[in-house]
Amino acid sequence: MARKYFGTDGVRGRVGEGPITPEFVLRLGYAAGTALIGQDAMPAGERPTVMIGKDTRISGYMLEAALECGFSAAGVDVMLSGPLPTPAIAYLTRALRLQAGVVISASHNPYDDNGIKFFSAQGTKLPDAVEEAIEAQLEQPIACRDSAGLGRARRIDDARGRYIEFCKSTFPNELDLRGLKIAVDCAHGAGYLVAPNVFHELGADVVTVGTSPNGLNINDGVGATSPESLRRAVLEHRADIGIALDGDGDRVVMADSQGRLYDGDQLLYVIARQRHGTGGVAGVVGTLMSNLGFEHALGRLDIPFARAKVGDRYVLELMQERGWPLGGENSGHIICLDKLSTGDGIIAALQVLAALRANQETLADACANLTMYPQKLINVRVAAGFDWKSDPGIQVAVATADKALEGKGRVLLRPSGTEPLLRVMVEGEDGALVMAQAEAIAAAVREAAGG
Repeated sequence: MARKYFGTDGVRGRVGEGPITPEFVLRLGYAAGTALIGQDAMPAGERPTVMIGKDTRISGYMLEAALECGFSAAGVDVMLSGPLPTPAIAYLTRALRLQAGVVISASHNPYDDNGIKFFSAQGTKLPDAVEEAIEAQLEQPIACRDSAGLGRARRIDDARGRYIEFCKSTFPNELDLRGLKIAVDCAHGAGYLVAPNVFHELGADVVTVGTSPNGLNINDGVGATSPESLRRAVLEHRADIGIALDGDGDRVVMADSQGRLYDGDQLLYVIARQRHGTGGVAGVVGTLMSNLGFEHALGRLDIPFARAKVGDRYVLELMQERGWPLGGENSGHIICLDKLSTGDGIIAALQVLAALRANQETLADACANLTMYPQKLINVRVAAGFDWKSDPGIQVAVATADKALEGKGRVLLRPSGTEPLLRVMVEGEDGALVMAQAEAIAAAVREAAGG
């Protein structure tokens, strides 16, 4: 069944335009309450309960109220956490033995986008089949329980503190961060009251960036998607290391004391290298976008590597299939299954810091044997459903690039799961050649898409 509303990371769009409208989100809450929560048999006299969290977008107030209304109409109790990172909702859903968790966020997108994503009782993203069941329920008329059967809602005052303590518990007891100055960029997002406290309570001197959300400035020139702000903060404050989260706190980018930036592939390598040294990594899952240099560096350590489709849900599925506890994306989604059931920017950063502290080395030292191939990614805006595979001009451009790379690189085209974009990626040993071929393919896509 083709999904109408759910993309690779829940339901997402521009606020005020379908599907991100109050009316639709109310129906979505009711459909989820009926299709997802209604599947669980509850003890007599008890109602199923979900937790709703959000990031700092101004539209979160409106969508939170709509979701709460839909769940209540379906007879589902609601816990409201307020602004918290996406992985915090995954953790709390599992820790509190709830039936589901819901996050109102558009992650790294601008403030005028928003979205809804769901977690299962186990704290994992919903399988495709469950999302399809929710979509099927959306086609049915909305109803309402009688007054005695309506769900209740309450705010959870200690949610933030619970999550801070959990994050700290993932850092080795024998280590601390004393003597380190760390710049922490929270993207004016969901982690602004969490991340600085985690690193400070482990002993670091913390310099904060992007911790003054106003509802409109999330991801605006700050955070993991705009890491130049982190680089400037590290250099200005002479920090030992920098950590940048995205708007919902599930991805991370880091910087060393020289202002050099490290993406998800490089950070995943640091974690894998450390665990390999202690016999704690059976293999690593990346994605189609993972850098070839990263794959080759793992190979030199005899660490098996497998590629999943782009999207942390697909990384997780392949990790579970292989029984490997470590995986992630170059965008900074890093999953440590022995710590949490989903990607977590704070926890990933703590695993990197633990590796550096244990070996008394810098990020540059840890990545000395990792040479990243030049990689160029160009996003081309296209119409929904654009059939790029059958366009002869695009296929000629791709074939030309493959021939030019001579087996020392690769070409990847894929549609975005969250935006009307076709992503064109080329990588290889020769940076100038990579750039030229990526631009040529992007030009062919633009021409085929009507400019």
